[in-house]
Amino acid sequence: MASLLQETSQKVITPEILRSAAKQSQRCLVVPVRLRRAIKKYLREQEVPHLKRKVLRLSESFSGIKDVNLQLAATTSKELVEDPLKSVEQSKRWKIKSCYGDIGFQYRDDETIAYVASRMPAVYSACYRVLNEVRRRLPDFSPSSVLDFGAGTGSAFWALREVWPHSVEKVNIVEPSQSMQRAGRSLIQGLKDLPLIHGYDSIQALNKDISKSEREHDLVIASYVLGEIPSLKDRVTIVRQLWNLTKDALVLVEPGTPHGSNIISQMRSHILWMEKRKWRKHENNKNIASKDLITQKCGAYVVAPCPHDGICPLVNTGKYCHFVQRLERTSTQRAYKRAKGESLRGFEDEKFSYVVFRRGQRPRAPWPLDGMKFETLKEQHAKRNPEDLEIDYEDLIKLNTQDIVPYQEVDPVTYDSDVIETEILDDGEEEGEEEQGESALADLGGGWGRIVFSPIRRGRHVSMDICRSTTRDASEGSFERVIVTQSKNPTLHHQARRSVWGDLWPF
Repeated sequence: MASLLQETSQKVITPEILRSAAKQSQRCLVVPVRLRRAIKKYLREQEVPHLKRKVLRLSESFSGIKDVNLQLAATTSKELVEDPLKSVEQSKRWKIKSCYGDIGFQYRDDETIAYVASRMPAVYSACYRVLNEVRRRLPDFSPSSVLDFGAGTGSAFWALREVWPHSVEKVNIVEPSQSMQRAGRSLIQGLKDLPLIHGYDSIQALNKDISKSEREHDLVIASYVLGEIPSLKDRVTIVRQLWNLTKDALVLVEPGTPHGSNIISQMRSHILWMEKRKWRKHENNKNIASKDLITQKCGAYVVAPCPHDGICPLVNTGKYCHFVQRLERTSTQRAYKRAKGESLRGFEDEKFSYVVFRRGQRPRAPWPLDGMKFETLKEQHAKRNPEDLEIDYEDLIKLNTQDIVPYQEVDPVTYDSDVIETEILDDGEEEGEEEQGESALADLGGGWGRIVFSPIRRGRHVSMDICRSTTRDASEGSFERVIVTQSKNPTLHHQARRSVWGDLWPF
């Protein structure tokens, strides 16, 4: 069996396939035309004065919430509600009770409009990056029913439309802010082929309205919402409720800060621990038929970004797991955002932390480099034929003189991300779809590590910080510094030179 696996790996897996399968990142994302148009139309209809000032105030409120959440203990949350004198200034609206816990910020109309103008494109880019990676890791996954918890103005919904444009049939939205719900409905006006959408202000209202058989959703997503709930107990309760409403995959996304990464790490540990305990409880069941049923329904594993289901190796290291998505700023962002002493750049980097769970047991698969033998640079040079190194200078001169195009200055207006809005889009045109040239996918076995920080390229070697699985069943993992040199392995060095933060790495 081992020899057969080795021969199969040598025949099927090539360096080109490895590069294609490892590529998970999005270089610079351009917000879809339809979303940019919807945002501009929404802002024109509002006619809010001093929007730049409101955007700045919203940004300061986010920073304040982040600082207070790091210091606020669960035991003090009730005191701030009961005694308004203990709360901070009213403009920041700390500690508002909701039906699913205490939240730190309330969105009224002004905050909602500022959010749409400044934050919605960035949140969309993070959601699109995560959901697009889910599609790559789970090519057989096409959700028809979706639950969007803390939907806000619908950033995750727009990302869903780009990633799975035809499969989504029903979307349940949970958003306590009526202002946010109104903005979300206004933004999707005019879109065609929309799924069936229902809005609720709490999980309790959702459970009361639909039958028990319809409560499980193919995909449940909670983006940029858990960080607004300071109490760890409330966060755990909400995530457990979301997991119970999940039929297949659960996606959690938070800002790429130490606080956001810590929340993701805590929720990851809790769900894996909860499912492992359930599995241990039933693994000694004597009823074989019942055990087979439990095998299908029990268990959970991490689809992304973690390549394993063990304890996070970054715990107590002073580092935190997060990623970055660069997006080209829209015209509304450039109009209403302010730069700190410098001109505003044409792009911004949205940092985010996330985790994707799937029900069931992690599939077993051979590691991508099993059975592969790579030649060193010295061996490659020894195989070269001296005749191949001869140069025909006449042919070289002819080749260099052909197709010479004079240099032309690029029109600066083409840098504007909204120039293509003037183009006519057919109703059947789908945006955001990837080119079909690269179809190689990385399996969910333990043989693919994750590059968790930017690779360092120095001369002829590349250093990468990789989170990887140390066992074949992906039950344990480690955080390692991998150095790939050109002399020892030019094939993998070629791939390492082109790998970026967030890509996969084969083992």
